[in-house]
Amino acid sequence: MAAQLELQKESEEAFLTLAVMGTMKQPIMTIRTDSLLRELPIFRGLPGGDVAELRMMMGERNFRRNDVILFEEDTPRCLYVIYEGRVKVAQIDEEGREQILAVHKRGDFFGEMALLDGKTSPARVVALEETRVGFLRRADFETRFLKNPIAVRQIISLLCERLRDSWFMLKVLNLQRAEDRVRAVLGHMATRFGARDARGTAIRLRMTHSELADYASLSRETVSRILKRLEQAGEISVLEKRRILITPSFQKVDIM
Repeated sequence: MAAQLELQKESEEAFLTLAVMGTMKQPIMTIRTDSLLRELPIFRGLPGGDVAELRMMMGERNFRRNDVILFEEDTPRCLYVIYEGRVKVAQIDEEGREQILAVHKRGDFFGEMALLDGKTSPARVVALEETRVGFLRRADFETRFLKNPIAVRQIISLLCERLRDSWFMLKVLNLQRAEDRVRAVLGHMATRFGARDARGTAIRLRMTHSELADYASLSRETVSRILKRLEQAGEISVLEKRRILITPSFQKVDIM
């Protein structure tokens, strides 16, 4: 076990070193990322000078769809910040079935639990699409964030939002009807990742029927049948790249 932990530590250090080296070779991307960091909720409580310094300390890496960013039972020693893209947080049961617990978007972060309590990650984090992630080491996180009252309040606010997502998932799993679960998940995704236009609300996140099924804790076949029924009823429309449009006639499920 000790050898395994040491190997994981060495791998993490090498990974971060390569990420930082790759970032230093891209000055244009660095300028763009500096501007991006100032827009992210978790960085809003920091002075501009601190944000620029943090950017120089952070590593960076691109992930393709379905790449595992963080494995369950890993002990992260970094704060992970999503610059671009979206990721899912999921657990795998003993029979190999996946349960999606949350989806994080641009500006969200993860890995903070291990930095705050020193325990392992409770779930794996996987890229849902092309995703760019920044990495901040524990020492820099503690110095720049935990000693800044405004930044601490921002972290608490974002953690509260994450707790509400967990409560939502518990309520979804308590719904008895499969269609109600699918409606609840679609409504939640539209709220978090939707863009409104004259047609309705387009969910700006590509998810397969299998991933929606994992979110609602249903079989893929059941979800496919329900989506087809909703599409025939005019409540949803399937757009390009498997994105879903929620039309004005969509009947939401109130589980709050």
